[in-house]
Formats: sequence, C-alpha cells, structure tokens
Amino acid sequence: MKRIIYVLTVALLLSAQVLQGQVRLSDMAQMSLLTCSPSEDEVFTVYGHTAIRVSDPANGIDIVFNYGIFDFSSNNFIYRFAKGKTDYKLSVYYFGGFLAEYRTRGSSVYEQIFNLTSAEKERLWEVLQINVRPENATYRYNFFFDNCATRPIRIIEATVDGKITYRYEPEQKTFRERINYCMRNKPWLVFGCDLALGSPTDRVMTPAETFFLPLLLESALDSATITSPTGEERPLVSTMRSILKEEIRPPERATVFTPLTVSWLLAALLLFITLREWKKKAYYIIVDCLLFTAAGLAGSVLFFLAFASEHPAVWPNWSVIWLHPFHLIGVILFTAKRWRRAAYYYHFINFAALTLMLAGWYFIPQHLNAAFFPLVVCLWTRSGRSVLSSNNKV
Repeated sequence: MKRIIYVLTVALLLSAQVLQGQVRLSDMAQMSLLTCSPSEDEVFTVYGHTAIRVSDPANGIDIVFNYGIFDFSSNNFIYRFAKGKTDYKLSVYYFGGFLAEYRTRGSSVYEQIFNLTSAEKERLWEVLQINVRPENATYRYNFFFDNCATRPIRIIEATVDGKITYRYEPEQKTFRERINYCMRNKPWLVFGCDLALGSPTDRVMTPAETFFLPLLLESALDSATITSPTGEERPLVSTMRSILKEEIRPPERATVFTPLTVSWLLAALLLFITLREWKKKAYYIIVDCLLFTAAGLAGSVLFFLAFASEHPAVWPNWSVIWLHPFHLIGVILFTAKRWRRAAYYYHFINFAALTLMLAGWYFIPQHLNAAFFPLVVCLWTRSGRSVLSSNNKV
C-alpha cells in the first residue's frame, strides 16, 4: 500500500509538471512503445503491459504515459468491476521508476522506437498532455476492446500523417484461447474466467482485435508501415531493443488440487453417498441442501454477470443451464414436506435439462471447462435420484 501511495503521488506531481510546462520537444525527442512481459505476481500481471515513453534529453524529459492505473481500494471496486463499470486512468511516471517496478516483478521490457516526423511527434506529445489532464485522464476500461494496450495504438494511429498498415497475420484463435494461454499456470483463474465468460469469447479474433494483448501488439507493430497522403511508405518502428531482461525464477510448484481434480473428487463422493442412500432407502437431505445452495449462490453471481453487467462477452452464457439462482428456490421446496410435489417437478425439470446438456456437451457453441462436467454430473445425479426414488425418507 505504501508503494502504491508513493507511485500515485509521484505520478500526480509529474502529471502536474507535464501540464504546466507545455514544453516544445526538441529534434532529439523520441517516442516509443514499451512492452512488458507477463509475470505471475498478480492476476492482472499475467497478460503483460504496454505504455508510451517520451524521451527528450535536450529538455530533460524521460517519462512514461501509463493507461493501466487502477485502485483496488476505491469504493465498490469489486462490484463496479463485476458490473463492467471499472474506471482506469492515465498517469505519468519517470522512466526510471517505471523500469524499477517491472524489474521487481521479474519482467522483460522491450522498446519499439517510432519512426515519426517532428510534426507527428509534436502532435502525439500534445495529445498525451491533453489526455493526462484530470478531466480527461479517467476512462471506462474494457478488457478486450479498451485497455492499456489498445489506447496507445489508437492514439498513435490518430496522430500519424497518413495510415498505418499492419502486415501481421496472427494464428487464428478465439479470445478465450488467447487469455487461457496467458493464465495457463493459474488453473483456478482459468476456471473462473471460463465460467464467467460466455460464447462471444469463443469468436475467432480479427488481427486488430488481438491488440488487447501487449505481446501481440508488439508483434503487429514490428512489421507495420505508415503510408503518407502522397503514397510514400515508411516503417512505423525504426528500432526495437530490449532494455530489461527477464529475471529467471524457479517455476511455481503445481497445485495438486486443480479444479478438475476437486470436481471429480466431489462427483465421486456424491455418487458414493447416492448409492448408499439407494441401498438403505434413505435420503440425506443435508447433501442436497449444501449442493444446491452452493449452486444457487454461484448461479446468482453468474446471472448478475450475464444480465446486469455491461461486459460485452458474458452473454449468452450456456453455463446458466446448470448454474442459476433458481436452485435456491429448489432448496426451499425440498426442505418442506408440504411442497414435496413441487420439489419433484423441480428435480424433474432440472434432471431433464441437465440430461440434454450432458448429451449435447460437444455440440454446445461455447467452450466449457473440463471441470464443469463432473459438477454438472453432481447436480444431475441428485435430481435423478429424487425423480427415480418413489419412497424418500427424510
């Protein structure tokens, strides 16, 4: 927290200096894109980072414009993030401080120096100074379409004299495939994202849509060119260099309790309990109470994301077939004797829906995490048991 406060304070002071100075860049000025490699430190560092560097030795300027600033401690941050109303902001750092931050994370930092004319540099410098003003610095963040990587490239596209052409042909992959690769060492994070993100995430990206990932944006700029209004063509990037080498760290110890392992253990336990019930002609109602309450609470979160959130990739989501808040109503029904008939109909409908889902698992137009299957089997087994049993004992 102290580090965050220090960084934000320095950023604010530096932003004020940039705004007040109105310095005109010299002929020695350079504009460049910084690309920071992913690290495993935090959830938000597994994708890497992008920022714009402005260096002008004649004016003593060496600063970084960073569009990736957010504050976990702000009011209702988690709710606003789930709602899709997360606000990020542009801040300015001294280059040395920025580099120290990524050295601490063990990330590599690469620099692509832009091949811009003096007029283009001045125009970009002016836009950055306008954007960092307090009334302009905050923007509505969107992970796929408006983030720390997409903002800089849009500004560069708008300030060059001509049009940028990308000769970049990435491997055709979906949004989900790309982000799951970034999170490959965090299986529980992959599980959560697969649950929250719906079928729009399984659309194959266009080359320009891959720019939300810093490393892919870096690859795209490497071969990009600027075509002037007169038809002259020049490379967008004049020089690329490594300015910080990634620190080699020992690999993290793989966790035994992955989502898939835990899900199958739970499925095996519930199958054992169900067979024991059937053999003894008993009914352990606490099992259904715990299972369907957990599914109902998780389903409530999923319904909130699907129907109340402004995120563009959370609906439609086929996981609402097995995870939904109606499970909480089911718990009320099968805990009251007078509503036993209604509970039977609830289990019958749930059993039929999950049977269809399991039968068409590989035909559903959405990637479903492998750990979902045993969890669906758990709910299917308990509803099937209630439907098939003609003499339950509470």
